[in-house]
Amino acid sequence: MSGRTYLAIPGPSVVPERVLNAMHRASPNIYEGEVVEMMDGLMADLRRVAVTRQNAAIYIANGHGAWEAASANLFSRGDKALLVATGLFGTGWASSAIRMGVDVEVMDCGKSGAANPDLIAERLQTDISHNIKVLMVTHVDTASSAKNDIAAIRRAIDAAGHPALLAVDAVASLGCDELRMDDWGVDVIVGASQKGLMMPPGLAFLWFSDKARERSAESDLRTPYWDWSPRTDGAEFWHYFGGTAPTQHLFGMREALDMILNEEGLENVWQRHHTLGRCVWSALDAWSAGHSHIGLNIADPSARGHSVTAARIGNGGALKLRRWMEQEAGVTLGIGLGMALSSEPAYGDFLRIGHMGHVNAHMVLGVLSSIEAGMESLGIARGVGAIEAAAKAFSAGARP
Repeated sequence: MSGRTYLAIPGPSVVPERVLNAMHRASPNIYEGEVVEMMDGLMADLRRVAVTRQNAAIYIANGHGAWEAASANLFSRGDKALLVATGLFGTGWASSAIRMGVDVEVMDCGKSGAANPDLIAERLQTDISHNIKVLMVTHVDTASSAKNDIAAIRRAIDAAGHPALLAVDAVASLGCDELRMDDWGVDVIVGASQKGLMMPPGLAFLWFSDKARERSAESDLRTPYWDWSPRTDGAEFWHYFGGTAPTQHLFGMREALDMILNEEGLENVWQRHHTLGRCVWSALDAWSAGHSHIGLNIADPSARGHSVTAARIGNGGALKLRRWMEQEAGVTLGIGLGMALSSEPAYGDFLRIGHMGHVNAHMVLGVLSSIEAGMESLGIARGVGAIEAAAKAFSAGARP
C-alpha cells in the first residue's frame, strides 16, 4: 500500500521517467515536422546500439513478431535451418519458424549451459549439400539465462566452410551484454524494445547484413508488412512502419537511445550490467553454500547473461518466495520458464531475477535484501553473508 512497487522480472523492464515523459504527448503531425525529421538520426542510432553499419528495420510488434519478420525475410517454404537451443526461447523461435513452413532442425543443448561451437561445426560439416540456409541461436535465453558465445559460433560456421547465415535472437541481451554485429559476423539480429532498451513493449527491431538482404530477394515468405526492404530505406515516412507510425514510442525510443549512447555510453552500459549481474550471482552463491536446494541455473559464469538470472529454490521455495515478495515487499520476481510444467510439483522450484535496462545498485541490492527478508520470514534454510557478498561484488565492479 505504501511506496513504489518494483517489477524485477526479465521484461518488461523499468521505464525511465524521462522516457515516459517523452512519450506523454499529443499525437504529432505524421506528414512533416519533428517526428518525421528525427527518423534519420533514430535509424543511425539503432545501428549504433547493435554496433553495425548495415541495415535496420522497425516493426510495431514484440519479440515474437520480430521472429516472424526474420523468418519471413530469410526463408522460402521448405528451406532448412539449424536452430541451436539453450532454453525455452530457442525452441520457441524454432516452433514459430516451423509454423511458417521452414524445415527447422533443433540442436537442443539443454537448459543449463551454453552451446558448444565445436559440435555446431561438426554438424555443419555433415551438411555436404549446404541445405542449411541459416543457423539460428539466442544470445541470451530469457528463460534459462544461458549466454552463447556468438563470435565463437561464427568462427565455427567459417571453420566448417559453410555458407549459412547467422541469425541471433538478442531480445534479452541487447543493451545489456556486449554484442557487436559486424565484428562478430552476425547476419541478422532480432530485438525488442521492452528489455535493455528501457521502453514499454510495442517495438520490434531487425538488424540485417547486406548479404542477408540479398538472400531475402529469394524468399517467398515475405509479405508486404514483414518485408524489411522498405523499412530500412524509408523512401517515405510511413514506409518505415508499414503504415501509421508508432509516434509516442518513437519519442520514447529517441530519449532511451540518447541515455544509452550519448550520455552513459554503450560500453559503460555493458559494464554496469556486468557488475549488477555479479551482485546477484554473488548473493546466490552465498545462499547456496552448504544448501543444495538453492542454486544458479547456469554453473559457468562465462555462460550466464548479465540481464537475467535463473535460479532454483527447492521444495517449492521459489513459488513461496515469489508470493511473499509481491505481497509483503512490493517486488515481483519472474516465474521459472521451461524448467518444469505448471502441473508438476517442481514448477514451484524456479524463479528468475531481471536486472536489465534502467537499473542501478540500490535497485538490485534492494531486491536481494528483500529476498533475504523473505527467506528469513519463510524459514528457508540458506547460507549466510549474501548481501555482504553482493555489496563487495558491486564495489569491485564499480571501482575505477
